[in-house]
Amino acid sequence: MKQLLIATAIVMFGVANMVMLIKSGPTLDPKPVVPLAPLVRVVTVTPETVRMTTSTHGTVAPRTESELTPEISGRVLAVSSAMVSGGFFKKGDVLVTVEPLDYELALEQARANLARSESEVTNARKTNSRQMDLAKKNLASDSATDDALNRLLVTEATLQEAKARLAKAVRDLERTELVAPYDGRVRSKRVDVGQFVNRGNPVAIIYATDYVEVRLPIKDEELEFVDMPLAGNTVVDGANLAVVKLNANFGGDHYEWTGEVVRTEGEIDPQTRMINVVARVLSPYETDGDKPPLSIGLFVGAEIQGQSFDDVVVLPRIALRGDSHVYVVDAENRLQFRDVVVLREADEQIYIKGGLKAGERVCISPLDIVVEGMRVRLPNPTNEVAAR
Repeated sequence: MKQLLIATAIVMFGVANMVMLIKSGPTLDPKPVVPLAPLVRVVTVTPETVRMTTSTHGTVAPRTESELTPEISGRVLAVSSAMVSGGFFKKGDVLVTVEPLDYELALEQARANLARSESEVTNARKTNSRQMDLAKKNLASDSATDDALNRLLVTEATLQEAKARLAKAVRDLERTELVAPYDGRVRSKRVDVGQFVNRGNPVAIIYATDYVEVRLPIKDEELEFVDMPLAGNTVVDGANLAVVKLNANFGGDHYEWTGEVVRTEGEIDPQTRMINVVARVLSPYETDGDKPPLSIGLFVGAEIQGQSFDDVVVLPRIALRGDSHVYVVDAENRLQFRDVVVLREADEQIYIKGGLKAGERVCISPLDIVVEGMRVRLPNPTNEVAAR
């Protein structure tokens, strides 16, 4: 009985202490939860004059490529030292010479035939003249007069044929020399000294080197920003042509060349909605210093310079919300929705023509939930950058 009383007393003492501790402990005042404004980055609006550019790529091609083809047959007597793969030549250079002896003989025969025909025509004219005089005096028969006239007509026809044969013989002799039609380069050759060549069979492939062309595909909507000839017409000399900067890696280094867009091709690809414009680069093999030539077949990148626009704001593409909205951060760091006029979207940037004022701040941070007028934070000046 005594032990039960002691245990009960201990329990009641513990309960009393616990009640005193609870009553004497600190009290907590409830406070409302304040939502944390999202942290954002902004750009400062700075209108500027912007020249539009269009990026594309293409392969360098010769403006003219030809098969060097003989117009006569014969054995090859000589081949120019330039007639090797990669060899250069000038307009008028003799590239291949065919043995001319047979054609020289043919020329002499044609000259002899012409002289004989001229003599026969002279005699026929005299005979016809005498017959005409006798006929006036009734001293010649009609058949004799007709024979003299007929002989004159036949000899005159023979003379015309002889002249034509002489002209052909002269041309054939000239054709024993295959002459370069332009300044160019040899792509490949198929002939050498001693070989027999036939008329119409190509002996080499050559191409012009005065300028090269590059076909550059661009989207049809890009034509709005680039000045270039339409309808496939080449621009006349002196016109304002769109400048194109070509670039490529060659031999481990990066190089650039400058050209001009001279025409557009006639069709838009129905699958890709792309149209090919043609850039021209003059004197591709005339280079300064260690710069390599703009060789045929080189794959190049291209940047076509387009029109200039004033008072344009350039922002990162992420700044655009929907099709034509941005978030402007006002002086109280609150978001305001703003409609803008988008001039162009390209290269991860947007070009805005209207709807923003200089000095305004545009939010470029992604936000999951946005309410107009919501507050945002700009923790330090490094979060604010200038739009370009």
